[in-house]
Amino acid sequence: MNKTWDIEQIKEIIPHRYPFLLVDKLTELVPGEKATGIKNVTGNEHYLQGHFPDRPLMPGVLQIEAMAQVGACALMSLPENQGKLAVFGGVDKVKFKRQVVPGDTLQITVELTKTKGSIGKGEGSIYVGDELAVKGELTFALVEK
Repeated sequence: MNKTWDIEQIKEIIPHRYPFLLVDKLTELVPGEKATGIKNVTGNEHYLQGHFPDRPLMPGVLQIEAMAQVGACALMSLPENQGKLAVFGGVDKVKFKRQVVPGDTLQITVELTKTKGSIGKGEGSIYVGDELAVKGELTFALVEK
């Protein structure tokens, strides 16, 4: 059975809110292991007003943040992590392969590859259709709220 998690359910897992919640729904969630989310990039995204007005592009840093939020859903859905925050510890080996523009639907997958204590790593990717847009490694730290 495939279950999807809507935006309200995502907000129960991670603390992000508009305008910085960059995941519209989850299509897969394996607590502590993996998550896949969807982000629909629309023409009315607030950041597109200035990046760039004549050729709107989703900024790369926001694509990385969207990956981090999907990864945080996998991490923060574990009962022992509730009440904590997942914050960036690092970003490595990021490659941008395709521009992300209004109208694109991003399929974002993050697999948690290593956790030790309050530090962990994940491998993330974003696809638009079957085209790879971004891939990279994320390091996170769990901190108390």
